[in-house]
Amino acid sequence: MLNFPESTKVHKRIPKEAFYRHLPLSAALKGKFVSDVETIIVENSLKKENLNLADDSDVKEILLLSIRLKKQDFDRKIVEAIARQNLHKLVFLLVYEDKCQLAVYHSKLYSTDWIKEKNLTLTLSGNTLAEIWDDLIRQIAISSKAVLRQKDYTVNEQLKIQDEVNRLNKLIQKTAKAAWKEQQPKKRFELYTKLQKYKKQLEELTNGKT
Repeated sequence: MLNFPESTKVHKRIPKEAFYRHLPLSAALKGKFVSDVETIIVENSLKKENLNLADDSDVKEILLLSIRLKKQDFDRKIVEAIARQNLHKLVFLLVYEDKCQLAVYHSKLYSTDWIKEKNLTLTLSGNTLAEIWDDLIRQIAISSKAVLRQKDYTVNEQLKIQDEVNRLNKLIQKTAKAAWKEQQPKKRFELYTKLQKYKKQLEELTNGKT
């Protein structure tokens, strides 16, 4: 569950029209706000004052927005549009029926897998809002425990490594599947060689040899 302090609670519903009427969106994407989104609610506002933080930072406020969806395969450009046009740091709680996922925009949109709402966890950790923001990004965007253990890296460096981990994992799955199907010994050997190379790169990456 999201056990944010009671002092941060807002729970204010924002009309969808307030977003799509004032954002520079295509007619098609404005239509997606109507067809894909049921409600948008500002659930929490995280500030230095209501979190009793001692130190200032460049980040002044973090908002948690819950978006209840009409369908699970919604257009993700909706979330990107809201994040890119908003000056606040935004964390999104996307809800469809009894499932949900967390999302955050940091140069691009990152999200967790869909899980049961009762199993959702997100914690606040840090001495400043900037530290809290970076940690929220890590919780949502970085799925590799090996990457999270690389404490000496900045969040941007960790995200870069996570993106490469994701790319290599996809290549490994694709190459392994192709090698299993390949009938010609020479081509199968070439695919197997590529597979071992990708696995070695992944091993070096997750062990901090970047």
